[in-house]
Amino acid sequence: MDQSPSPAHTHGVIEPALLLTRKGMKAVSWSFLVLMLTAVFQLIVVIYSGSVALLADTVHNFGDALTAVPLFFAFWLSLRPPSERYTYGLGRAEDLAGLFIVAVIAITGLYAGYESILRFFHPQEVTGLWAIGLAGLTGFMGNELVARYRMRVGREIGSAALVADGQHARVDGLTSLAVLVSVIAITLGFPAADPLIGLGISAAILVIAWNSGTTVVSRILDGVDPELVRDIRQAVMHVPGVIKITEVRVRWLGHRILTELNITVDPDLSVEEGHCIAMEARHELLFHIPCLSQATIHIDPASAPGEDWHCTNDHDLACHEKDMVKKM
Repeated sequence: MDQSPSPAHTHGVIEPALLLTRKGMKAVSWSFLVLMLTAVFQLIVVIYSGSVALLADTVHNFGDALTAVPLFFAFWLSLRPPSERYTYGLGRAEDLAGLFIVAVIAITGLYAGYESILRFFHPQEVTGLWAIGLAGLTGFMGNELVARYRMRVGREIGSAALVADGQHARVDGLTSLAVLVSVIAITLGFPAADPLIGLGISAAILVIAWNSGTTVVSRILDGVDPELVRDIRQAVMHVPGVIKITEVRVRWLGHRILTELNITVDPDLSVEEGHCIAMEARHELLFHIPCLSQATIHIDPASAPGEDWHCTNDHDLACHEKDMVKKM
């Protein structure tokens, strides 16, 4: 017996999933504006001062602002209803946007490193130290503002991509503070600190790209936090009538969670009674698991629990393989 939630359509009321997605789009839009203004201001100071450390930070802030574009587009795609071709909808577009974001982060890190290495062989006088310091402080404030906003909204709507992007912005703010260190070092008579700090910022950017990339790839491969699986088991085991949970499968689809599980019940129950247990289990999951949007529950009798009882025996499987070979 399979139970999965059907979308509730209430006339005149915005569906919760739709509202959460639009909140994500709003957060992405405002963060794009703030970071772009911050990066433009820093670019003006780079042209005036020639600081390669500030250039590294500015290039990365431009890249971080531009990553909002594919994320916004992914949120927009997730608003489209499922179709016969895309039966789960287009929520996976958020993960594809994550891959693009990681690529942009890596490219900006490599470019900033390249410019910093060139500056070792072609030194350039850095001027306007007060302006560089102000630009670094502006970069920190802009990124910290965006980081708090992205992470808050990301946690509210269950978007790991948006939370990760907020954490990324926070690290960017710290690299902007590194520009202030460069200004202090140059003032104290160490001009080589400018390209050195530029290289340090580049290395930090590449570390961010690696960490973000592993997270995104894990999502694409349907990786989840094992704690989430334990929470699902715990929520369902509290339902009266559930004897055992034999199978649990969980995956993220953008910022929504989908789960499938097998639960074991008394074999003497009627179909209606088993159905009620499945509905109660679904209600418990939706109440206790944030971001869960769909739960498919299969009922097994205690006399035949688990997927093994649904598998074909070895003899039938061998015959099926022979038939497939003959058809090829």
